[in-house]
Amino acid sequence: MAKLDAEQGPIPSRPALEPFERDAGDKPPFFLSLAEIKLLGIAGVGFFLDAYDLFIINPVSTMLQYRLYGGKSLPNDLQGLLKAAANIGSVIGQFGFGYCADAFGRKAVYGKELMLIIFATIMCISCPTGDLSPRNSLIWLTMFRIILGIGVGGDYPMSASVTSDRAVIRKRGTLLAYIFANQGWGSLVGSLATIVVLACYKHVMNDEGETSKVDGVWRIVVGLSLIPAFGTLYQRLTLPEADRYTKSKNMSTDEDDIKDEKKGISDSAASDRSYQPDEPEAALERKAHFKEFIEYFSEWRHAKVLIGTCACWFLLDIAFYGINLNQNVVLEQIGYDGKTGTAWEKLFKISTGNIIITALGFVPGYYVSVLTIEKLGRKVIQIQGFFMTALFLGILAGRFTELGNASFIVCFAFLQFFFNFGPNTTTYCYPAEVFPTKFRASAHGMSAACGKAGAIISALVFNTLTSKIGTPNVLWIFFACSLLGAGTSPSSSSFVRVLNPFGIAFTLLLPEVAGRDPDVILAEELREKRLQRQY
Repeated sequence: MAKLDAEQGPIPSRPALEPFERDAGDKPPFFLSLAEIKLLGIAGVGFFLDAYDLFIINPVSTMLQYRLYGGKSLPNDLQGLLKAAANIGSVIGQFGFGYCADAFGRKAVYGKELMLIIFATIMCISCPTGDLSPRNSLIWLTMFRIILGIGVGGDYPMSASVTSDRAVIRKRGTLLAYIFANQGWGSLVGSLATIVVLACYKHVMNDEGETSKVDGVWRIVVGLSLIPAFGTLYQRLTLPEADRYTKSKNMSTDEDDIKDEKKGISDSAASDRSYQPDEPEAALERKAHFKEFIEYFSEWRHAKVLIGTCACWFLLDIAFYGINLNQNVVLEQIGYDGKTGTAWEKLFKISTGNIIITALGFVPGYYVSVLTIEKLGRKVIQIQGFFMTALFLGILAGRFTELGNASFIVCFAFLQFFFNFGPNTTTYCYPAEVFPTKFRASAHGMSAACGKAGAIISALVFNTLTSKIGTPNVLWIFFACSLLGAGTSPSSSSFVRVLNPFGIAFTLLLPEVAGRDPDVILAEELREKRLQRQY
């Protein structure tokens, strides 16, 4: 029996919603049901591991100096490659898993990326440093961190799509932001784990002078990430396919197959219409996913959005990973670079500095995004985040040698805060919300891969570039990247136009996605094409 909607009148009844999709609509978006909490637990662990595994390489590389090179710095070429390895693998994983998730289904693929992470982590902690030369030990770790990165990268489009497929529209951005916030916890827990394990080794390393025992510290710290990975593997492998994805696969983008009965998927927050599957014969004639993907993005109205998500993520990650994969520069400025004392004291001081950096700005920024993303919108948060990170990068670059420890910490904390209450969160959310379910994972993976390309550039050239032009000039490059991400428009203030005189507006290519159902929009576009062909 048809239901009656106060605004739309009688509308057809729809199939029962999955537990994740049920929403009474009487509570703020950041209040979660038990089903949503369970979903976040399954999907969020990937981003916990993402941050844990990617940023733990900073203290681990320092430990490897004492295990392999007697405290001397790692070779520049291998150090950059070791830090970039996981991001190199991420590009492969984001492209590959993103495409497969759309082409073969989330259920067929989800969990496989976590299996890769588990395998690579086990191989990393199994590195035979006693049997291999120092250089070959680093090569071993680099190879398996690339495989680790493939799994970590695959988690980006997979978890984003799995969550977006099941979310009601009014809470979609909040759920995605909650998932991404696990990145902050991964960094914080990684720093805490390093300090705790180092404390356990204090007697043998510091009092007895057996510095080589640091080999056990880094293996334990890296291996701890296996606990949450094994804890959620079964849930991922057995998670059922979402109704939204199943129905979207029955919707052809081929003009010859467009039917009158196609309807947009939505939820109670937007509409109660749902897709109706095509006739079986039409489904059998469906084009390959890659061809449909190319046809969809060959239209400028869709291509410009993909360009926007890719370019913004690329520019963000140049600055974000340039800072966070090379925190030794920051630690030196705040007096936690570990230049004095015994090997253990140096390592402990560096780990303490990492906790300070993470706790001050990293975690709080994520949760401000969670609380405000539905109210302010993604576009506002992204633009203000880019401009505010540009501001604090400019302060750090211009006053790099003049800021005291306290001033530097405060400025850096604000920089980290606006990275996360800004483009670091929204660049993840945007592709999962702006693209239709049919192409969501592929487009998200492509956008994320562009971001990781920026991270790779930063990891590989930061040290070399710093030695040639100095750290302040490198920070000015990051400053420019933030301005290019935000962009300007004719209505921008004169101050903003002075900051970005070229008017390159990558964020302005993107629509606001709060309350927007891309599947309904796609259905309307297909309906318009059919009518145009008739007349």
